[in-house]
Amino acid sequence: MSGFTSTWLNLREAADQRARDPSLRAAALAWLGLSTTDATPSASTQAGEAIVVDLGAGTGSTLRALAVPGSQHLVWRLVEHDGDLLDEAIFRHGKHYRIEDYQADLNVVNELPLGAARLVTASALFDLVSAPLVDALIKRLTHQKSGWPVAVYATLTYDGTTSWTPAHPLDNAVLSAFNQDQRQDKGMGPALGPSAAAYLQQTLEKAGFSVQTALSPWQLNGSDAEMVEELIHGIAAAVSKGYGLSAEQVGEWQQFRLAHAASGTCVVGHVDLWAV
Repeated sequence: MSGFTSTWLNLREAADQRARDPSLRAAALAWLGLSTTDATPSASTQAGEAIVVDLGAGTGSTLRALAVPGSQHLVWRLVEHDGDLLDEAIFRHGKHYRIEDYQADLNVVNELPLGAARLVTASALFDLVSAPLVDALIKRLTHQKSGWPVAVYATLTYDGTTSWTPAHPLDNAVLSAFNQDQRQDKGMGPALGPSAAAYLQQTLEKAGFSVQTALSPWQLNGSDAEMVEELIHGIAAAVSKGYGLSAEQVGEWQQFRLAHAASGTCVVGHVDLWAV
């Protein structure tokens, strides 16, 4: 299964947190009986009893995104294939949050620990998975028997758009090649890639969920230069796999982009989704 290193996750965290749509984040917190402003959980809901299942939890970025007063009383069920990332999440948060950790293969949907979940969440995950995996996951959620309905909060799903300044003549060709690579199997079947957010919304709506979406692009500039450099290296490696670009073209684009990593800008499109 294709995954991310903790180094990359650490580099992108600040950009991820800036990008999250605030209204959908607020909806997720309200669903859990929490607030972005109140000092205590809402008295109308029992936030302390709610279970949050975080699929592909990494080092706990979603937990940190929803870390407001009261969130430490939730049960955070972190599900991650990479044991090292899961260990890092526990190291960072195990003393302050109620954490259940599961090292699991997301492909085996029927064995994922979704029981009694109040909220199922994932960040930067659904563009890496296949349509059948999404279908199986939503089917499980709709047939789940518990004392309350379950909501879905899926953030930072790549939407296939990227823009750079200054521009380079190969930007569009590189983006097209990268989007082709994004649809290759990342370990969870042929990936949905740029169509993931739309497919997830369609599947949830067919299953009876009410869905809201919002754009959540990375807005990167010179202050994110180290992350931008890693992004450039990653894109260059991906588009070098036989998508019509020569090694010379990829090298030219990469060299130009690296030269402007600290002075240019980069906007990478993502979509956040809230469904209940």
